[in-house]
Amino acid sequence: MRQEYSVVVVGAGAAGVGVGVALKHIGAPFTIVERGAIGESFRRWPAEMRFITPSFNSNAFGLVDLNAITPDTSPAYTLRKERLSGADYAHYLAAVARHFELPVHTGVDVRDIRRDHDGFILETSLGQMRADFVIWAAGEFQYPRLNGFRGAELCLHNSQVRSWRELAGEEYVVIGGYESGIDAAIQLSNMGRRVRVLDERASWDVDDSDPSISLSPFTQQRLQRALRDKRIELIGGTRVVEVVRHDHTYAIRTDDGDWHTVATPPILATGFVGSTHLIADLFDWRDDGYPLLSEEDESTRTPNLFLVGPSVRHDRHIFCFIYKFRQRFAVVARAIGQRLGLEMKPLEFYYRAGMFLDDLSCCGAACAC
Repeated sequence: MRQEYSVVVVGAGAAGVGVGVALKHIGAPFTIVERGAIGESFRRWPAEMRFITPSFNSNAFGLVDLNAITPDTSPAYTLRKERLSGADYAHYLAAVARHFELPVHTGVDVRDIRRDHDGFILETSLGQMRADFVIWAAGEFQYPRLNGFRGAELCLHNSQVRSWRELAGEEYVVIGGYESGIDAAIQLSNMGRRVRVLDERASWDVDDSDPSISLSPFTQQRLQRALRDKRIELIGGTRVVEVVRHDHTYAIRTDDGDWHTVATPPILATGFVGSTHLIADLFDWRDDGYPLLSEEDESTRTPNLFLVGPSVRHDRHIFCFIYKFRQRFAVVARAIGQRLGLEMKPLEFYYRAGMFLDDLSCCGAACAC
């Protein structure tokens, strides 16, 4: 039997739970479906990984915790921690879902979405759902990028590591030098291992005020400390083109003709594909590979399909951190609420808290200017 819904939110991570709370404030009828558990992607982080953005319980002074997904909650206050692990943050998301009594249904795998007249049919592991509106909040971090060069399948993606302490070996090569690659190098160095980091951009040398482009201060500080131990070698301006296995070693060839050999599988820190590829036919696409959206974060190809989370892009504005993409929750909720004829006044709470960015020409906290 097909289930009928007004709004279906796909994904119960930071984006899905956050936009769910905004919908709850305006009384929108909705449900959230999640393939795994609430905060599933965060639960898969390596045990040693921590948020690069600090948490601080500053709500009482009118400032929202950088990692909060609602104006009136704080991971720092809830967990009594400043630097959160993935498991910590999943715990916070689950607590928010309970507090706001969000209708989250876990263990539901959405396998396909297609248009149905003025709505959508969702094929799921529990049968068909029909929705008037779909908010895609499935995120990026469940689909690692594994095909960037020949032999990439021989490597170990950093998202497949449960704990760096579980890896055997004394020497490693990390491919990719942005946040996850440098974090991997730091963690392995702290455990006494030698690490070479290969990165085409030399991200550690990029000078930009936007942490979506350059390394965060937290990572830069840890990297400088780790470099003093002389176990990390940073090799920039070089692109890996092939990995070959020879008996018990791995040979990594770069575009400048150099070879790097290591006895352990190379660590891939090459990022993620993003979940929007699962419904690619429902979007038009930008030249940089991100979905093309209206000013209300609606698909320009498929009316009533909205996107929230780290894949949102507008011009050169990058919304890939929580403190960035959370500012679009109320924008999406307002667009849907207006079409449903609901009262929008509760969303003023988001505006007063600085979590309502609807002017894309601005240069604020969410803009890479």
